[in-house]
Amino acid sequence: MFNIGPHIIDSQAVLAPMAGVTDLPFRRLCMRFGAGLAVSEMVTSDVNLWNSRKSSLRLVHDDEANPRAVQIAGGDPEMLVQAARLNVERGAQIIDINMGCPAKKVCKKAAGSALLANETLVAQILTAVVAAVDVPVTLKIRTGPDVDQKNGVAIARMAEQSGIAALAVHGRTRACAFRGQAEYDTIAEIVQAIRIPVLANGDIETPEQAQSVLRYTSASAVMIGRAAQGRPWIFREINHFLNTGQRLAAPTLTEIQQLLCEHIAALHRFYGTTMGPRIARKHVGWYLKTQPNEEAFRKTFNQIECAQQQHASVQNYFEQLRLNEDKAA
Repeated sequence: MFNIGPHIIDSQAVLAPMAGVTDLPFRRLCMRFGAGLAVSEMVTSDVNLWNSRKSSLRLVHDDEANPRAVQIAGGDPEMLVQAARLNVERGAQIIDINMGCPAKKVCKKAAGSALLANETLVAQILTAVVAAVDVPVTLKIRTGPDVDQKNGVAIARMAEQSGIAALAVHGRTRACAFRGQAEYDTIAEIVQAIRIPVLANGDIETPEQAQSVLRYTSASAVMIGRAAQGRPWIFREINHFLNTGQRLAAPTLTEIQQLLCEHIAALHRFYGTTMGPRIARKHVGWYLKTQPNEEAFRKTFNQIECAQQQHASVQNYFEQLRLNEDKAA
């Protein structure tokens, strides 16, 4: 348990913001399964783009569990201030600043992890945004621009001095993108250097890894990203393991089927009859990637445009899985 401003976060596992993944339906699911916090997909700080379909959907927080955390991205202090204020007006209870994204289309605009190379600008942004809103401001970073410039500790100290309420650190540099293995030594150094909560992020895929990283770094929590795709129950598993030292039983086929059908239905409602089925495809792929014959099923499933047909297709797939299990038994 730790605090972000007035908000008590009662789990040591939180959901990382992921563009194209952590939409409202997915955040709701992860919070239901025990994520202590679920940060939104990053929203551009250019409010002139908020009328686009993509940005407008990222600003929706209807019936979302508290605290509602919104991530903003950009490289101009004044634009980030405006974006922060407008998001607070729309119900954001925590503003998160993205200085961790390594994507080229983000970095080429001098945003995301590209900012780490300009400590003066980082300080300006953090000071301005913290002063502009009356809700906690958090920050997500990487360990530095590249392996020769690991300035994560310096950025962390700057963040604390600027009034940042919590810091998430991905254990790779900007140059590493998602290649190689995440390292936790820098995260451990950051934890020792500052007093605000630090969330350790990168390559944490199991409850055992979560416990190991927490012990190694002394971080307040782990931040789970790609490992939650198709596995929103990972938060329940991590919480159970941290509390009991025991592995929770994996969800049954029936539980996965019910959850996936519920998730698909939520995506259809949220995105509509055209985009909903298209968005559902990647989530179905993530849920089923360890199941038998999933590749052949996905080839067929990805051609389906109708929400009802998608639902029926998933039901038929799981019925066939159970029949095969019964035959094998």
